[in-house]
Amino acid sequence: MVNNRLDCQLYQRSADVALGVPFNIASYALLMTMVAHECNLVPGIFVHTLGDAHVYLNHVDGLKIQLGRTPSSLPRLEIPKKNVLDYKFEDFKLIGYQPAAFIKFPIAV
Repeated sequence: MVNNRLDCQLYQRSADVALGVPFNIASYALLMTMVAHECNLVPGIFVHTLGDAHVYLNHVDGLKIQLGRTPSSLPRLEIPKKNVLDYKFEDFKLIGYQPAAFIKFPIAV
């Protein structure tokens, strides 16, 4: 913790790069923000470390499309200060989110 900031590191043993990793980044960054609010801290840096990062063959074309995209500006998350167990879906506001076009990643079996 530096200057009342909460940082978070996630070690993920096995990671599906196309489907799992983006979801995990978003959900753990949200969890870090909620815990920071609960502890009267500012959310800081989220570090995601991958052990076995894997790309399935049927995801390669979609990942090439994704890697060729220019990132848009980052959205801002607004959530009220509440007890972490009292949050409801409606409490979360994502301001300025501009998603790119959908890429279909089939479940690899």
